[in-house]
Formats: sequence, structure tokens, C-alpha cells
Amino acid sequence: MLHKTLNLLGPLFQFERFNAHCDIPCRIYDPATAIIAALSVIRVIDIMNEIESQDDPSCLSSINTLIRCVQRKEEEAEKLKHEVRVIWGDYFKEPQFQSHPDIHELTHNIMLKASVCKQGSKHEDAENLLELVNQFAEIFWATKDIKTVRIVAPYPPSLPVVYPQI
Repeated sequence: MLHKTLNLLGPLFQFERFNAHCDIPCRIYDPATAIIAALSVIRVIDIMNEIESQDDPSCLSSINTLIRCVQRKEEEAEKLKHEVRVIWGDYFKEPQFQSHPDIHELTHNIMLKASVCKQGSKHEDAENLLELVNQFAEIFWATKDIKTVRIVAPYPPSLPVVYPQI
């Protein structure tokens, strides 16, 4: 109803017309959250593997920590998938698809690899996921004509991640 009223009043008051193509204000999208989630998946898998190598991984405190790690790994992998889906679905449009036609396959591969990480506990799978998300971030920043650099994260698992050069 408000929309109809404003449309009727628009010509009378000569409101300036605005059109939005995103669900959130432009220029807020950033793949950093997905990168941090990928690092978290790796770190949690590392902790799970540390528990497995303990003298008694079947003790109650180890089981408790393991269960909490599995839950956190699930949450971080799902958060990563959500962040990538939102950027891919809301931000990327025809001009970006033309300049980066591989973004569809890359996004699909991220979804698949995140699911593999949710299902398993292989460090290599999680590192592959991070690499895919880094590639996604590089493409994202390239669409904004912003150069990127890979810098080793200052916290475990201390792996290279993509940052925009601002």
C-alpha cells in the first residue's frame, strides 16, 4: 500500500527514482566471512585429528571436545556455503558472468567441497575448500577492479588467504 501511495505522489512531488539490484546496500558484499569460515573448518579438523592421536581419545572430555568440534565444523561449513551463495546469487550479474564465466562452476565446486568437509574430517579436503574460496574472492575483487594479495593468516592454521589491496 505504501508503495502504491508513493508511486501516486511521485509525479506530484517529483521524487527521484532509485532502483536496487541487491538485497543489501551495494558494496557491502565481502567474501572475508567465507574465508574465515574455511579457516575455521581447517582448524576444527586439525583439533579433531589431535584428539584422535591422544593417548586415550575415548575419555569423556575427548569425546565431548570431539562432539563440539563436529558441531562447529558443520556450522562453519554451512556459514561458508551461505556466504558464497549470497554473493553469487545477489551480487554477481550479467557483466560479471561475462567477464568470469567460470564463477558458476567454481561456486558449485565450493558447495560440493563444503559438503565433503561436513561429511568427513580430511585436512586435505578442507585446504582444497580454502583454495576454492580464495579463488572466489579473487574473482569477486577483480569484478570491482581491486587487486588482491595472498597473505598467511596470523592465526592457526596459518594458511594463505586472499585480501584486497586497499
